[in-house]
Amino acid sequence: MRILLIAYDNEMFINFFPQGIAYVAAVLKSAGHFVEIYNQDMHHYPDESVTEHLNRNHYDFVGIGVIGGYYQYRKLLSLSQAINDAKNRPFFIIGGHGPSPEPEYFLKKTNADAAVIGEGEQTILELIDAVDKNIDLHTVSGIAFRDGDEVVVNNRRALIEDVDSIPLPAYDLFPMEYYRLKQPVYSKKTDFGMRVLSGRGCKFKCNFCYRMDKGFRPRSEEAIVEEIQLLKKDYAINTISFTDELLMSSEDRVIRLCELFIKQNLNINWDCNGRLNYAKPRVLQMMKRAGCRFINYGIEAFDDQVLKNMNKALTTKQIIRGTEETIKVGISPGLNIIFGNIGDNEETLSKGAEFLMKYDDCAYLRTIRPVTPYPGSPLYYYAIEKGLLKDVEDFYENKHTNSDLLAVNFTELSDEKLHSLLFSVNKKLISRYYNILADRAIESAERLYLQGDTEFRGFRQT
Repeated sequence: MRILLIAYDNEMFINFFPQGIAYVAAVLKSAGHFVEIYNQDMHHYPDESVTEHLNRNHYDFVGIGVIGGYYQYRKLLSLSQAINDAKNRPFFIIGGHGPSPEPEYFLKKTNADAAVIGEGEQTILELIDAVDKNIDLHTVSGIAFRDGDEVVVNNRRALIEDVDSIPLPAYDLFPMEYYRLKQPVYSKKTDFGMRVLSGRGCKFKCNFCYRMDKGFRPRSEEAIVEEIQLLKKDYAINTISFTDELLMSSEDRVIRLCELFIKQNLNINWDCNGRLNYAKPRVLQMMKRAGCRFINYGIEAFDDQVLKNMNKALTTKQIIRGTEETIKVGISPGLNIIFGNIGDNEETLSKGAEFLMKYDDCAYLRTIRPVTPYPGSPLYYYAIEKGLLKDVEDFYENKHTNSDLLAVNFTELSDEKLHSLLFSVNKKLISRYYNILADRAIESAERLYLQGDTEFRGFRQT
């Protein structure tokens, strides 16, 4: 079968490597299918260009995967229109975290033929085989599909327990010389970066998370090292961003992984998502030795009751202790806080902002966003139960218009008051960030002109 997978444009100068479709492409290629990637993300083609591409070329299937989000939703609708306008439209498949919680709605909005629900590597092979051999789609687990004017949602498919059995992403099908230019925090201008998954899922159950997979399924440490070695050898990658929800899934796992990095002399810099309850001195020191430069922590709130309400399984004491230990070993902490969850108020927002003002090192611009009850999350179903949200259509068409604006208000504050408070604290955070950048630039000028710093390369260098 001839299959076209679309890497959609997220309107970045350099987009992130699309891991999801890269894994799907790998299993399709391994099964003997011809797979082509339409790199709208690199070329910034208009959506209508997909129609022209499909008219000029023959494919049996076309697929798009998106995460949940107002931009991704509207992008999917626009690209779907372009696909449906093609004269020889292929069998059209959608997938990803966006459509998976509400596949019936997404199929009706996109007019796609089928939606892959959740993890897609096994499902996509069975779906394509069924379509090719005219097998009843009711027999394929993990999909929803159009049956005339009706949408049928089949039983979910069991998760792939042995994630090491999944082929590595099909790097050879992608313009790696483009994606490797996406540089993580604290990388040098000459570094080449890439995203890697260390595992799938998460052990925790925060109420705002729309991840549908239960539990955590780690890759083996050896498989992770093997992939990094391949990236180094084939694409000169020397900086890795672990993009799964939680590399720091346990203290023992992190130690084992770091020990193998050191033993294999990987000599890479890397960053990951972490948990502050695992941010212990022994763990952090080993991470530093193994090349970790940055840990992105989901703090979400700096109030014990709000943390409990969101089922975060963290306390403010753990947050302070873990943040300070991270800074002490010389790793930059990424500190993320959201506002507007159940129990939030003006005081809890102020405490969160004060925490950021004290500990954030300005590696990135940190602002506080309102919590969003994405479909699939416990908070989404809570909002529907409480009458704050009608359904998925209400969410995407009416409520979720921007990630930095309120979609559903779970507080006792008015929408206007909540936005006003967010403006006030973010004004302080933004001012602090740019003031610190200005101070750093002035310090560079002082070293240049007053101390004769010959290593200086120019203020305007990018």
